[in-house]
Amino acid sequence: MAKIKMAICYDFDGTLAPGNMQEYGFTEKVGYANPKDFWKKAAEIAKRQQADDILAYMQLMIKESKSKNVPFKREDFIEYGRGIQLFNGVEGWFDRISAYALTKGIELKHFIISSGLKEMIEGTSIASKFEKIYASCFMYDANDAAEWPAVALNYTTKTQFIYRINKGVLDETDNKTINEYTPLEKRDIPFENIIYIGDGETDIPCMKTVKISGGHSVAVYSPFKTDAKSKIEHLITDDRVNIIAAADYSEGTDIDRYIKAVIDKVAADNVLKEFEK
Repeated sequence: MAKIKMAICYDFDGTLAPGNMQEYGFTEKVGYANPKDFWKKAAEIAKRQQADDILAYMQLMIKESKSKNVPFKREDFIEYGRGIQLFNGVEGWFDRISAYALTKGIELKHFIISSGLKEMIEGTSIASKFEKIYASCFMYDANDAAEWPAVALNYTTKTQFIYRINKGVLDETDNKTINEYTPLEKRDIPFENIIYIGDGETDIPCMKTVKISGGHSVAVYSPFKTDAKSKIEHLITDDRVNIIAAADYSEGTDIDRYIKAVIDKVAADNVLKEFEK
């Protein structure tokens, strides 16, 4: 019997790791003692130029690295990624939850959908755990130095990757197949078998898309900040997510038990569908 396919899609910053990935070395190297000043400047540029927030921060990274003579090559991003700290339990989460899914006859795949930088995520210890990493990234010159944004994932563009995972069209350059009609029963991973985990405003379209399509959405908050939970409680009352939970991926935590319960539900629903054919 073929295994049931299932996917968990994750934001990165604030979801799998505290803070923003640029703050793990880059902002300090380009002269920002307080990383908030970098983000404030990026926001001011976006507002003044009526620009996309993601493109604004990426352009500012290029500008600041050049003005401060800070190396800005692909290998530098990967090195920054190696220094990113992860939330408790993340390191062992993917293998453990995938193994649990297998006991239920489910093939579970993990995906990143992030407005952060793909190259930095690729430098982390968990990069190999993902089927695909969908994130913002740069174009590079002949010397492998970043010179222009190649992909910028904002809160709305992130949703296209939910559909790519749903349809099994994982190549982000394939714009033909993704827009072709695919009957629901022929899609690679049904929406009801998709979970989205994120932490903030840029995740709301993905959270809502998955939830209204029959899947499950989870909003996580930092267990290290006293007011973090209260800031996202509106996502429950606004019907954006199914639950909110602390970003602690250790065994026995709320998110661990909830994801296992969803896996159990997907397995049970599949059994019922077989009876009802």
